[in-house]
Amino acid sequence: MTIVVGYVPKPEGRAALRRAAEDARAQRERLVVVSSVPDAPSDAPGGGYEEELARVGEALSAAGIEHEVRTLVRGHDASEELIAIAEEVGADVIVIGLRRRTPVGKLILGSNAQRILLDAPCPVLAVKAGEEDR
Repeated sequence: MTIVVGYVPKPEGRAALRRAAEDARAQRERLVVVSSVPDAPSDAPGGGYEEELARVGEALSAAGIEHEVRTLVRGHDASEELIAIAEEVGADVIVIGLRRRTPVGKLILGSNAQRILLDAPCPVLAVKAGEEDR
């Protein structure tokens, strides 16, 4: 069993990672953390981003969660990359975070979230950030 989680170092990304890690630990499943760095050259340093992902990996190891952290720097959009990895690893579920939107923004779900919900090869769990994720 494998859980794939989309992670960005923002409240919605932390919420998704927290929930995915809780589920992976409880169900003894493998966790694949997918973090996409859009529009960055592949040889550019992450400038703190790489350190953030290293801390994520260390925390998952300390919690005894079997995991893999993938950082993607490509020209594709994040939703395509997340879906492709879910297909590659045979994910049982994808976990994504949703951010709070304005009243007008609530009429339209974010394009990445919408694409993942519609095109994912497995169920998708969408979580909102709480105070602990800020």
